Amino acid sequence: MALDKQAVAKIARLARIEITDAEKEHFAREISGVLQWVEQLGEVNTDNIPQLSSVAAVKLPWREDKVTDGNQQEAVLKNAPASDYGCFVVPKVME
Repeated sequence: MALDKQAVAKIARLARIEITDAEKEHFAREISGVLQWVEQLGEVNTDNIPQLSSVAAVKLPWREDKVTDGNQQEAVLKNAPASDYGCFVVPKVME
């Protein structure tokens, strides 16, 4: 799939990027090259190849799935401008 200058201009406008006419031609060639490479990847036969979930053959450790409060109440409230009864103090928004 080859892009022309008008398609590059539209992409630049949608991305809110200002480019010159010379840059439009340059980017049309560059993007067209990338799209041709992606099309070439689509021609590769991937039958009988298992799906890859990770490039590293590392198993992640499992932990018990239980709800906790994190035991970090004091550390969290230390950053608050004001706290009372272990909770954040915020301005009243309704009367």
